[in-house]
Order: sequence, then structure tokens, then C-alpha cells
Amino acid sequence: MPHDLTIRHTELTTLPDAVWGETAIEIFNVSNNKLTSISDRIGKLAKVRLIDLGHNQLREVPEAIGDLAGLSDYLYLSDNQLTTLPATIGKLARLRYLNVSENQLTRLPDSIGEMTGLVELRFTDNRISSMPSSIGKLNRLRELHGARNDINELPESIGALENLRKLNLEANRLTALPPSLGRLNQLFELNLRGNRVSDWPPTIANCRKLSYIDARANGLTRVPETLASLPLEKLDLRWNPIETYPSWLDELERRGCTVFR
Repeated sequence: MPHDLTIRHTELTTLPDAVWGETAIEIFNVSNNKLTSISDRIGKLAKVRLIDLGHNQLREVPEAIGDLAGLSDYLYLSDNQLTTLPATIGKLARLRYLNVSENQLTRLPDSIGEMTGLVELRFTDNRISSMPSSIGKLNRLRELHGARNDINELPESIGALENLRKLNLEANRLTALPPSLGRLNQLFELNLRGNRVSDWPPTIANCRKLSYIDARANGLTRVPETLASLPLEKLDLRWNPIETYPSWLDELERRGCTVFR
């Protein structure tokens, strides 16, 4: 059985010193407290594979987080007061799941591209205006969730995410999509609801597995014909200033696609 240290819902503001002597800890869960800081001694937990620091009042993550070479399962930092992440987080090359949602982040560190073990990355509900180009190095990533930020453009390198299946960028400030999006051969679900996108790149037709598109509340004035050849099961176009809907949408519906217009 893994050595599990769990201290939740106790309203702790600091952790007792004895915690840092438990070097055999594999699961470190101190979520739902009132912690404002975490000691650098967290870097001594050499066997830890899951850390949950979510739902606290943390203002920073210690640089020693990068010393946790064995951290492989999850790192939850959601619902805190973080404004930055340390560059050392990029050393967590084995980590599979990172959640930094519901903070006050304005950027992701460039070193995030070194976290090549990531399968899922969540940074929803922050103040991030752009993603670093290094994100294209995350070639194992399957889900990328960046809803409710201030993102105004996507890096061309996003097209290098060859295993990406879900891309959720709802409620950002995107006005266009890069042509490299068409290189996402495994993309299954695309959520762009509540942006300012006025057109789609022709390369979207190359996303041969794209089945669900939510494009509600954007700036589309027409429905790009490039979508007609996709294996769509659901296409949501509501709340766009589209003047005329093409007849091929009827054919999509006959094929079983649910179309909202």
C-alpha cells in the first residue's frame, strides 16, 4: 500500500514540521485548507507520485517542486492565488496530469514544454493571454483545457500536438486560428465557444477525426465548406452573424450529425 499523507478540510494555515520528515510519502494530499505557502522541504519527498495542493490560498509554488523527479501521476494546484509558476516545474518530465486552473496566472513558463510526459493540461479560469511556443513539444498531450482566459492567438507550434484529442479554448479572445491546426490528426473535440473567430483555415479539413465542434458566439458570417468533409456528429453554430446557411448542412444532418444554427 502507498504511504498516504492526507490532511484535508482542517483549515490549516501551515503544515507541521513533522510532515517533512515523512520521506516515504507517495500520496501528498493537503487540499481544502487555508495554506498560504509550502516549504521548500517538499523537494525532499523523493518517492511522492501524487500531490494535491488545490483549494488553498497559496501565493507561490516553491522552486523545489522541480526536485521531485518521481512525481508521475498528478499535480493539482487549482483554486489558489498563484500569479506565476516557477521555471523549475519543467523538470517534472514524468508528470502526466497538471491542473493550475482557477488562479491568477498571466502566463505559462516556457519550461512547460519540457514536461513531455503530460497527457492532460488544465489552466482554465486564469488571465493568460498567450501560450508559449514550447507547448508544441508536449507530443503525448491528449487534452488541453484553457477555457476562460485572455488568449488572443495560438502559437503555430500547436499543430505539433500529434496526439491531442480535446482542445477547449472557450471564452477567450481568439480572432483567428493558425493553419497548423490542420495537423491535429487525432483531434476529436474542439470547443471555441465565446471567442471572436470570423473564419476557419482551410486546413481544418485535414482533422479527419474531428467529430464535435462548438463554435457558438463567435464572429462567423459564413459556414466554411471545409467542414463538410469532416466526420461530424455535432456542430453548434448558434449566436453567430451567419447570413446564409449552406445546403450541405442538410446533408450533414442526414448523415446523423446534430446541427444547431
